[in-house]
Amino acid sequence: MDLLDWYVIGAYFILLLLFGYFIGQENRDQDDYYVADRKLSWWAVGISTMATQSSAISFISIPAFVAVKEGGGLTWLQYELALPLAMIVTSIFLIPLFRKLKLVSVYEYLQLRYGTGVRNTVAVLFLLSRALGTGIALYATAIVMQSITGFELWISILTMGLIILIYDTLGGMRAVVYSDIFQMGLLLLGVIVSIAIAVDLLGGFGAIVDTFPKARLQTLDFGWGLGSDGGMPFWAFLFGGFFLYTAYYGTDQSQVQRELSARSIEDAKRSLYFNGFARFPLTLLYVLMGITVGTLYLQDSALQASVAASSPDHLIPQFILAYLPGGVKGLLIAAILAAAMSSIDSALNSLSAVTLHDFVLKEKHTQGAREIRLSQITTLFWGIAVILFALMVGVIADTVIEAINKIGSAFYGPVLAVFLAGALHRHIGSSAILTGLVGGVGVNLFLWLFHPEVMWMWWNVTGFVVAYSGAWMLSMSRFKTSKKGADYTAGHTVALKWTGMDTLLACYFLMMLIALWLIDEGWADL
Repeated sequence: MDLLDWYVIGAYFILLLLFGYFIGQENRDQDDYYVADRKLSWWAVGISTMATQSSAISFISIPAFVAVKEGGGLTWLQYELALPLAMIVTSIFLIPLFRKLKLVSVYEYLQLRYGTGVRNTVAVLFLLSRALGTGIALYATAIVMQSITGFELWISILTMGLIILIYDTLGGMRAVVYSDIFQMGLLLLGVIVSIAIAVDLLGGFGAIVDTFPKARLQTLDFGWGLGSDGGMPFWAFLFGGFFLYTAYYGTDQSQVQRELSARSIEDAKRSLYFNGFARFPLTLLYVLMGITVGTLYLQDSALQASVAASSPDHLIPQFILAYLPGGVKGLLIAAILAAAMSSIDSALNSLSAVTLHDFVLKEKHTQGAREIRLSQITTLFWGIAVILFALMVGVIADTVIEAINKIGSAFYGPVLAVFLAGALHRHIGSSAILTGLVGGVGVNLFLWLFHPEVMWMWWNVTGFVVAYSGAWMLSMSRFKTSKKGADYTAGHTVALKWTGMDTLLACYFLMMLIALWLIDEGWADL
């Protein structure tokens, strides 16, 4: 890389650190540090939420999946179909309830509804899975940065990890959200620049139509993912994706904490609606980058030689190194870093929030500066833990990186059942819901170990169905309703309200489905 590229990357890092320091001066207590005193606008929360989803893995892996990965192509778009439907359920059933209770940790609700045992169990599941996933994200991004910069892997991990840790520890949720907005802009700029340069090098879109493999342009794969069909089965991603997204946006602290930071219930719901509409176009941009860079890859033997068949994720980094001019190259590398940081910073803040509110303080409250110190110390602890895990993960990388998505799906469905059952059924008590939770996770682990032909996306469905139905039936037959649970649910319900935006999201889902079908038919006719 040129000296100018290093200046661009260095300036980006310095700006982030200064930003975290100055915005951290506004924090006065835990509400400031973890939920920005509940004063963030809907658009800031919405963009930050989308930035977290648009990680470095998305920036790198989606184009690679579309362009070069075996069995890949436009079928990735099926992954997005269930998102609008999940936003409807989350905005109607979950977010209004959490906002009414003025929570900092979403797992505080489980204490109020079921008691300490359920709260601690679900909070521990979150801490373990989120810390593991964050360490993997840091490690995977560092591997890509190593291929670009030539630095040792441990240097890349430490550099990115320490910068994120410093500005996140100093700034809290405001630093997370507003840095995410900047990083989202940088990410979009990086995608657009990559597409424009690739199209210019190809001499226009005509070369794409003539060169890019038609088999990779298939958008719909009507498989079930229950046998040997493999690939990206439509029905598994539709049904499994619905439960996965509902659980992620509605019960995962790293996401819900943003909605808890909005000014009102209405603003929190607007941020979800924004994601329901905006994420599909963003994914289309990633896909277009994969098509354009992939076409260039097919015409350039040098680029092909630099991307091993076993490492398709190196396609975009190698494209950046080979074709982008000085300065722009540094900007695109900064975009990759931005994408990584927007996921990791929010995870650290949420890990800190859950640790402090669900285990350290619970019902106790400290004041002012002491609250901030405790929050910063907890964030520092998790940041160091994640960095250490990322440094050690190379020993088990082949198994963990392959398994990390499965880990989430093993738990998301049962956890969603815990929250929805608590909100909708006052007769379900803590013993029944814990039994259902264990049963749902147990069934998923059984499928993982003994029935690998069942695609992991289905675990989001099986875990939810087993946990929810099991808890409901046990409460009706064997377990007595706890008076606390019944009284609490009766006094903490929200009016279920279907709005015009929910109707638009449902129509948007149908439009997405029709659009994918039309793309399929259009390419088939060429």
